[in-house]
Amino acid sequence: MTAAARAAAKRAERGQHAPGPATDEEAPLAGRTVLVEAPKDGWDDPPEPTPEAFEADASEEPRRRRLLTAVLALLLVAGLVAVAVLGWQYREARRTQDARGEALTAARQAAPVVLSYDYQHLDRDFTRARTHLTGGFRDEYRKTTTAVVAPTAEKYHGVVKATVATASVVSAAPEKVVVLLFVNQVTQSTQVSGSRLDLNRVRMTMSRTSEGWKVSAVDAL
Repeated sequence: MTAAARAAAKRAERGQHAPGPATDEEAPLAGRTVLVEAPKDGWDDPPEPTPEAFEADASEEPRRRRLLTAVLALLLVAGLVAVAVLGWQYREARRTQDARGEALTAARQAAPVVLSYDYQHLDRDFTRARTHLTGGFRDEYRKTTTAVVAPTAEKYHGVVKATVATASVVSAAPEKVVVLLFVNQVTQSTQVSGSRLDLNRVRMTMSRTSEGWKVSAVDAL
């Protein structure tokens, strides 16, 4: 065997034992694979919506809207009622406040006329006094002055002059006010030597009429 032949044979031997490139079967697997076993009864499918569910959802929305509308309407009505009540209370308070001042002024003007008289012109005095009176008290005043006061004043030449010292409101409402007056009455007659001064407390009830505030009751305290 020549040297060339021996060299070729050695190369061929090395080619048989030299490692070749790795095949697909020998390549390692990449990552990990997890197997999950299915339940014995199989997987449960999610429930499908029924027509009744759709109908319930569809009917619930109008019901909510109707309920909301009813609540809003109720709140609106309650608000209007509250405003009306407050407005009425405000008007009544204003009317009562005005009544206090008007009735007090009328009582101070009426008291000297109603509680004074002069035997020399009783008819004129009593007629004038009745213009400040109203209701049943006006009729009562007429009867009393005719049956009692006038005969006594004529007999003893009685003269009574009343003046208001002070006055204040006891109670007040838009249609009726009660006034307390401190009245000084000076009396002259044949039964009295000189003049007699009486300090009287008088409670006058004032009522609103179409002609203004009039005296509807007088009580001596």
